[in-house]
Amino acid sequence: MAYTEKVKDRPTETDAALTAVTPVDGRYRARTRSLEAYFSEFALIRYRVRVEIEWYLSLAAHPEVSALKPILAATAKKLRAIYEDFTLDDARRVKELEATTNHDVKAVEYFVKDRVAAIDPTLPIEMVHFACTSEDINNLAYALILKEFVANDLTPRLEAANAPIVKLAHRYKSHPMMARTHGQEASPTTVGKEMAIFATRLARQLSQLGRQEFLGKLNGAVGNFNAHHFAHTEVDWIAHSQNFVERLGLTWNPLTTQIESHDFIAELFAILMRIDMILLGFCRDMWSYISIGYFAQKAVAGETGSSVMPHKINPIDFENCEGNLGIANALFDHLAQKLPVSRWQRDLTDSTAIRAMGTAFGHLVVALASLERGLARVEVNEARIAEDLEAEQAWEVVAEAIQTLMRRHGMPKPYETLKELTRGRRIDRRVIEEFIATLPLDDGARRALRELNPRSYVGLAARLVEQFAPAAKTEIALVKKVRAAKR
Repeated sequence: MAYTEKVKDRPTETDAALTAVTPVDGRYRARTRSLEAYFSEFALIRYRVRVEIEWYLSLAAHPEVSALKPILAATAKKLRAIYEDFTLDDARRVKELEATTNHDVKAVEYFVKDRVAAIDPTLPIEMVHFACTSEDINNLAYALILKEFVANDLTPRLEAANAPIVKLAHRYKSHPMMARTHGQEASPTTVGKEMAIFATRLARQLSQLGRQEFLGKLNGAVGNFNAHHFAHTEVDWIAHSQNFVERLGLTWNPLTTQIESHDFIAELFAILMRIDMILLGFCRDMWSYISIGYFAQKAVAGETGSSVMPHKINPIDFENCEGNLGIANALFDHLAQKLPVSRWQRDLTDSTAIRAMGTAFGHLVVALASLERGLARVEVNEARIAEDLEAEQAWEVVAEAIQTLMRRHGMPKPYETLKELTRGRRIDRRVIEEFIATLPLDDGARRALRELNPRSYVGLAARLVEQFAPAAKTEIALVKKVRAAKR
């Protein structure tokens, strides 16, 4: 018996996860389920039906479109219910029609015609899809999908992902920590300031995401309103198209080929790639902080860190996040380069490629879920951080401060002198104190140097966090927002 014959017609969710081709629909199904509402075939069909119905209603509302009379409010409500109450059985019917038409949008048109006729047999069903090319429907459907997903689902997740980073920034704004440049011990910083950098970068990108436009067009087969104008010369189709697209909540694009140019999608994906790279860098830093003990991970009862080494608690959530961000970015990058490019008026490459954006968002959502888990189980290891700062060795990290103060007081070759004293060597407090004693400085400068130590040498780190880091938001509100998005 062939493998496909062994699979049940209606597999359980576990079966579906085991037989899914992609991990976002299989292993990570629990994390990506909410994306069904936007990126499934069912969702795309429902959004297409929505555009078809709203276009039909817009024509009926136009006084100069004589073929379609004004529709009563009660009837309009029933027509909108076609997409508002869209069911899996409805989607199955569309796919049955597609099996004959071999054209997905034409199947939607026929489905809508059947449903319109069932609601009111007097309505002219041939005005469904009037003067439309399939891309008129598709581009608006995808623009609506992206806009509503970003607003209702993705943005709350990203804000929630940033919230614990913001919290760490403010809580530990004054907590000194040995910094590292090129992997080597460097001038001290604070835990909070390092967290604030990522939080601020993310907040900036989220601000840009909030200003992103979502473009749409409805102008016919080659973008000139050829059929519209030929059939109804008295109608101002440019104005009607603009009004229709903007009433959907989108930004109207007046000049296109058969397809909307997709530049806005490339812009959106560029923002998301920057967000992903910021988060990826954060995961790598957290992984490194965990590896040197600056952050500790809480043990979870029953969890295994290694199949052979019982002691291990691996930073798997940050690793999982990093891996999935990389996949998401590879897809976003390809789509951002592919979608705005077409052969003349259009070809099919954009239509097939754009379907992969759900996979890209799926990996991003998996990454955000992993990041949430990772941050929930880490805590700052204050004792371990203090070891590096308070050790008698490693006082070479204050060499920067000493040579800079020497510069201020006009002393010769301060950098070179400190380089000779410290470069490539472990320096303790005694060596620094002996060197300070040789400097011809006034009492105030000498006192400042005597009070200098790795723990106190953090500059304006705390002030930078207070002044420039994003404000911490109420966690309860964020949790509610994310839960609503996942539903």
